[in-house]
Amino acid sequence: MRFQTLASSSAGNAALLSCGETCFLIDAGISCLRLRKGLEELGVSLADLTAVVITHAHNDHTAGLATLLKRCDAPILCSEETGRQLCYRMAGLEGRLRPFPLGGQAEIAGCLLTSVPTSHDIPGSTGFRFDWDGCSLGYLTDTGVIPPQAECLLGTDILFLEANHDVETLRSGPYPYYLKDRVLGAYGHLSNDAAAAFAREAALQGTGDIILAHLSQENNTPQMALNAVGTALRGTDYRGLLSVAPRAGLSPVHSGREAAACRG
Repeated sequence: MRFQTLASSSAGNAALLSCGETCFLIDAGISCLRLRKGLEELGVSLADLTAVVITHAHNDHTAGLATLLKRCDAPILCSEETGRQLCYRMAGLEGRLRPFPLGGQAEIAGCLLTSVPTSHDIPGSTGFRFDWDGCSLGYLTDTGVIPPQAECLLGTDILFLEANHDVETLRSGPYPYYLKDRVLGAYGHLSNDAAAAFAREAALQGTGDIILAHLSQENNTPQMALNAVGTALRGTDYRGLLSVAPRAGLSPVHSGREAAACRG
């Protein structure tokens, strides 16, 4: 199992999970041209994609999807609600959708996907757990609070976790009140402090690499996020790699096997 991000921010999100010869593109929130070039840098063509996994229908997760689907035959894995929204916006998708219920599971080419309902301001928003060949990845972004079902993400070899904002920076920043209220609310985005608390629980249950994701450019910095989560991890036996996904461009490769070897 190998995981690498192509982009992670409010401006666009996409990542590649490779499980042997099986390739999942997780979200398509950047242009198809950027998706293609990023994948090619990783030695993957659009034709190699086994499936496109969509967490929810917001534009920063789907901006490149319509064009991408004209250039590859991969099916779309998403919640039933997300599938309906995509069909409203993009013609001809019905035959490409492989929807499954919130909290449900699907097996694709030997990889088991478990969907995790998230608390976001759009119906059908999900996180995911991927299990393949004894390795696991937890993927949790775009949620205002940690949902109860996210318990299944604790202890995964790799955890991709939203750390969107520093609360005080957001409160004192330039956003209008309604937008501050949205981000801080139960259907908004995870703060550094909320991410830190969940990361600590994950570390205590054996998570390896922790990748902080979807940082706000205006209300956070990589160092703020790393400081908050790093402080929370003190006192645990965590020996994995704590990092921040780049806003744009490729991240380092995260290996499920190597992350598992670092478990505390």
